Amino acid sequence: MGSVAKKGLQQYMLQLQHHPLRTKAITAGVLSALSDIVSQKLSGIQKLQIKRILLKVLFGFGYLGPFGHFLHILLDKLFKGKKDTATVAKKVAVEQLTASPWNNLVFMVYYGMVIDGRPWSQVKTKLKKEYPAVQFTSWTFWPVVGWVNHQYVPLQFRVIFHSLIAVGWGIFLNLRAKSMALTKG
Repeated sequence: MGSVAKKGLQQYMLQLQHHPLRTKAITAGVLSALSDIVSQKLSGIQKLQIKRILLKVLFGFGYLGPFGHFLHILLDKLFKGKKDTATVAKKVAVEQLTASPWNNLVFMVYYGMVIDGRPWSQVKTKLKKEYPAVQFTSWTFWPVVGWVNHQYVPLQFRVIFHSLIAVGWGIFLNLRAKSMALTKG
């Protein structure tokens, strides 16, 4: 590893140790931006929509990073940090039955109302139509990620691991939301 990259990683680890919430929030914000940039390019947008990217950064920084930080601390406290198979299964089940539906709902509402600027009535209609499919797809993907995360990833890295995987999930949700927006007219 080059000395610049190594020094950067060391600084990141130091920030994670001394300021875990802030570091996870910033990381989630940056990765949300990356996810949106890729989504915009994949959906054929020629000129990046900077306002949209900034709104995604705000969502990652203000919601995803902090929510994940406290969720993983809570799950570790509830299950006393155990990593046996039965406990990991329970953690994944709790996460998938509570945080997963909530996070997908919050994202879809935020995307519709804040990013797309649609009124609640339109967002509500789209939620009724699209939310079940998004959540079902989520349940086919995220439990595996959750299992790996709870079984193998140390607590301080779980939000970061989750955020890295969420780049791909964010691309999926963005493209799905984009297809919803195209059908609204």
